[in-house]
Parts: sequence; C-alpha cells; structure tokens
Amino acid sequence: MDSSLPHLFLSVLISLVHCCVRNDRHNGTHQYDYCVLGAGPAGLQMGHFLSRAQRDYVVFERNSGPGSFFNIYPRHRKLISINKIYTGRRNREFNLRHDWNSLLSDKADLLFQRVSSELYPVADAYPHYLSLFVKELGLKVQYGVDIGKVRASQSSSGRNYILTDQHGLDYTCRVLLVSTGLWDPQKVQFVGSDLIEGYESISVDPEDYKDQAILILGKGNSAFETAQSILGRASRIHLYSPSPVRLAWQTHYVGDLRAVNNELLDTYQLKSLDGLVEGGLEDIAIVQQKEDERKKLGRKKGRPSRKEKRNQLYLTLAELLDSQEEKNSSRVTAANLPVYHNDNFSLRQPYDRVIRCLGFRFNFSIFDGSARPPNSEGARGRLPAVTAWYEGRGTPGLFVLGTAAHSRDYRSSAGGFIHGFRYTVRAVHRILENRYHSNVWPSTKLLTTQLQSWILKRINEASGPYQMFGVLGDVILLQGSHSVYLEEFPLQALPQFTSLSGHGIPKHGLLVLVMQYGLNRTDSLGPGRAESEWTQAWKSNFLHPVLYFYKKLPTERDMRQRPSGWPVPRPTAVHHIIEDFLTEWDAPISHTQPLRRFLEHCLQTDLRAFYAESCFRLSLTHRKPPLFCRHGYLKRQGVIGSSQLRQHARDAGIMSTEQDSDSSQVDPAFPDYLSQAQASVSSGLKLDF
Repeated sequence: MDSSLPHLFLSVLISLVHCCVRNDRHNGTHQYDYCVLGAGPAGLQMGHFLSRAQRDYVVFERNSGPGSFFNIYPRHRKLISINKIYTGRRNREFNLRHDWNSLLSDKADLLFQRVSSELYPVADAYPHYLSLFVKELGLKVQYGVDIGKVRASQSSSGRNYILTDQHGLDYTCRVLLVSTGLWDPQKVQFVGSDLIEGYESISVDPEDYKDQAILILGKGNSAFETAQSILGRASRIHLYSPSPVRLAWQTHYVGDLRAVNNELLDTYQLKSLDGLVEGGLEDIAIVQQKEDERKKLGRKKGRPSRKEKRNQLYLTLAELLDSQEEKNSSRVTAANLPVYHNDNFSLRQPYDRVIRCLGFRFNFSIFDGSARPPNSEGARGRLPAVTAWYEGRGTPGLFVLGTAAHSRDYRSSAGGFIHGFRYTVRAVHRILENRYHSNVWPSTKLLTTQLQSWILKRINEASGPYQMFGVLGDVILLQGSHSVYLEEFPLQALPQFTSLSGHGIPKHGLLVLVMQYGLNRTDSLGPGRAESEWTQAWKSNFLHPVLYFYKKLPTERDMRQRPSGWPVPRPTAVHHIIEDFLTEWDAPISHTQPLRRFLEHCLQTDLRAFYAESCFRLSLTHRKPPLFCRHGYLKRQGVIGSSQLRQHARDAGIMSTEQDSDSSQVDPAFPDYLSQAQASVSSGLKLDF
C-alpha cells in the first residue's frame, strides 16, 4: 500500500472541512449569542464581562489591534484623561475615582499605570494598555474583520442581527453590542467649505504654521488642542463657533474645555493677537478674493507680499455674495466683505488657513433600515438615540456602548468617556444577564441596623456613582428588618426597575442614593461657592450624596415630569448630605447623625446603637426593644468575639472554657457575606481607605 495515501486522505479531509466552514460562514450560519462591534475600551470592557460570565461571544475589530482610534487621535498625541496614581490610599475602589483610563477587571494590577505614570499620558500608551487587557484576560477578539453592513432578521427563534464583513462573510448574532465610538468628522456645509482643512488631516508640525494667520472653526478640546500646538508659531489664531467657550471646571462636564488645553485664553484676554468670536456656521462663506479686486482696493502692482498671496481666505456671509447662482469659493468683491458694511468687523483680516475642528459623529451608514437606530435629539443628532438602559430605540437586542451612547447624559455626566462608560457597560451586562439568562441584578442583603454604615462606605469609596453622577445610583429595597442593596442602576430606567433587575419592590418602599452637583449655578472660584453648615446641605453646589425615599416605584410619567435638572422624580422625602471639601463624608455631626435621623424617618424605627446594659434594660421595659438590640444583643451579635474579649470574659467568670471553645466557631446566624465585605454590625463607622 502506498504510504502517501493516508496523508493524501488527510489533506482532502482538511480541505473539505475548510470548505464547509467557509460555506457555512458565507451562508450566515456561523452564529454567536453576543457580537461586540469594535475593540475599543467599551468593546473590550464588555468582552471582559461576557468572558467572565462564560457567554458565547466575539469582538470584531476592523484594524490589526485594539484601540485603533488612539493611534490617530488626539492628533497632537496627548490625552486629557487624568491618570492620578498617587492618592495616598490603598483602597482600589476609591483609587478608581481618580484613574480615568483603567478598565474594570478581576485582576488588581491590570491598571493603566502599568504603561504610563504621566498625569496626562501620551496617546500611544492606550493601545498598548488595551493589548495587555486582551492578552491577560484571554478575550475573544477577531482582528481584520471590517463590518460594512448590519441588518436585522426575524425568525421563529426571535430577532437576530446579521453582520457582513469586507469579504462578504456573514455572522449572525442574537444580541448586537455596538461600541464603534465616533469616527466620522462632524462637518457643516457652507459656501467655501471645500477651502478649509479638517482636524483629521492637518499637519501637526508647528513649523508649517510659522507666521500664518489661522482661523479655527470650533471651540472644543480639539480646536484648543490645535491652537495650543501652534500658539508659538502662528501670527494670530481666531476661534469661531456659535457657542461661547465652556470651561470644564465651571460646568463640571469633562467634555468641555480642559485647563490643559486653554493657554489661548491668556493670549486672548491679555490682548496678544489671538481671540474668540461667536457666530453661526451654516450662513458663513469662506472665499478667496480675486486679484483684480485687490487691485481695485489700491494694492500696488508687482509681486504680492506674503499678506497678499492669492490663496488668502476671507470670512463673509453667504447672503452678501453677488449672486445666488455664483456662490462658489472664488467669487468675492469688496462689496460683499463684511468690512464693507461694518468697518469694525472682528474677522475682517484675511487668513492663510481655515481649519475645521467640530468633533466627530456616529457612523450610521453601516446599518440598513431594519437595524438602524434613530438619531438622538440632543448632541446635534450626532449620536444614536438609545433607551435609558442603552438599547437602541426601535432596535430590540441592539445595545450601544461607550462614547456612542453618550446621548443619555450628553453635557451632564461622564458617559462619553472611559472613566464613565466602563460603569454603564457593566450596567448593560447586568441587564443582559437578567433578560437572557434569568440572573437577577447582583445585590447585598443587609440588616437594617447595618444600612447606615453601608451607605457611608459607598459614598466614601464607590467609584461608579462618583464618576457617573446623576446617571447611575444605588437602589435600596427596604424590607423591614432587612434591606437589599443594588449598586449602580441606571436612574432614568427606574420605572422599568423590576423587569430590568429581576427584583420586586417591597411594601416598605425604596431608597435611591445619587451623587450629584447642585442645581444653582455659582462662581466656581468665587467666595461663598460652597456650603459648610449641614442644615444648609440642600444648597450644596459641588458633588455630594443625595438620598431619595419612595413609598412606591416611580412611573414613566413621573420620570417625564420630574423637575428640571433632577436625576429622578420628586420623592416622598429627600436628604442632601452636605458637600465636603475633602469629599470625605464621615463627620459625626455634619454627615453621620443627619443621615441616621433621615433613615429613621423613612424606616420608622430607632437606628441608634446601644451598650449591652441599655439593651438589657430596654428588653425588660419595652415590648419591642430598639432594632439594634434585637439584631445584636438579643441574638448575641452585639459584639464580634475576639481572643482578647474572650479572655476578659473568662477572667471575669462569665464565660467557661467550654463556651469559649464553642464560640470560636463562626455563628451561622451571622451573615458571612457581610464579614467578607467588611460591613460593620453597629451604626458606628470605621472605613479603611
């Protein structure tokens, strides 16, 4: 027998298998439960949660590595996300409040600080960090898969999404998680828009702008980043847009102008040639003045100087152009320059360059009519419209993650940035687990006497509500002697709480814990900018905790009719915890005692802590001793045993050796999960930061 026959047979078999796989994929039969579109930070964050839950998933990425956005942007290669490594604390959860770049994982050392120690890191560090994230967590990412078409199909098994790549191969997904970010430059069409340059393609060499007059359209971080890079080379820089500049330290919105980019404000206010101008974009025209028109204006004949180059650009209004039919980039006369009508026009001097820096928008083009989410009402329609739980409106089973989902909290919280959407992605995953796998929202069961300590622990260290202020909050289900504590639920989805979380609403009502800024605008650096008296806590301007008590779950109508600026509807009772300069809410008089009195009002019970002697007297004189005594003293849980206490009891003759040996075992009545979580059994507070 020819020895080559087995090898030939094996080769034929492998070829048949590959052929079948290709045919299956081409026919759209290669299926996943979850498809994640994009291997940026949001897509990989979801990939981690799906991997940890052992779900059938895949992450598609069109480029050869993760985080490809950061290979290009920001153009001048400096991130503005804070990488604060040294906080003086060892509490990992607390430190995430000031780490704006790391993703959430179960590995304590898988943090961005492993690749950079700079407060504002270089952009190239982020793809490197994401590569480590993929490798160390073993995430299932397929690179080089460029999805160009997404459509929905309905079958007997339900709604599916079919993704087609650049090779015509189809992938069928039960749930589609879109985390493609914002790539398409935001553009405004006006006369002469063909003469301007885009942020995405401009030179980043400052020498290319030497002694040039530059007009930048836009006043966001990309515009100021561009201006700052050429500030020492350009002769003058003007920034033009409809809205005045918004400073992040005034608005508390991280997407507004950051101090790291705002040096031009100095040269503007100190009158050193640079400046900011407000005006509409749709009605302007960017034009080149004709040579014969320059002569009519009295220019000398001969070789033009640098200031008289033919490609110099003027800003005018489209309505001033001579003819509606001749509105093109080369038609301009002296009569239709604004200076002809107003000789004090701010932008009357010509420019060597006009640069568009208007940000980016979501790419809707890959979705057909069956799978395309509508444009959002806010953010100038740049983003897809999503529900309060980040599912596309009209596209069930399609969820939008990351920056693209920022329409829910545009200009009000941090959902468009890594330090915000890492938590909204986790919230979406918990919703998926409940909807498709009947796993209810994770919760902690607490004795009511331990509720105050747990709340204080959360407001002093939790990073999710701190970063996603006014958007994600803790929900506390009051069940009499016990409470069920759920973390980081989307507040605007409260009317759908039961269906999204899998938890019912008890008859005793619920509490909602929110971190929020005050509604009264104030001078962020002026005198009287903060409150310090706890009786005036409701006037707090800076970030502070607020508790809302509801006897029943708010309805959709309640949510729509909530007061302007409120994250949730009007409650039965509300409690503001006074803002704190150190963001440490642990002062006995200003923070702890008012919180206890509010909880007592909502729970209609005494939450004070008592010594054993007091509990003994109250037990003899009251039919219903205080809750602390019932949960602690009467169940022998008032004090957690220790070797020193047991030795003291033996020396005093109140505990025998046999009792001591028995008490060395963990009391099964004491909930073990609380000891693991370091929860206190009394209303006193000792937190390890």
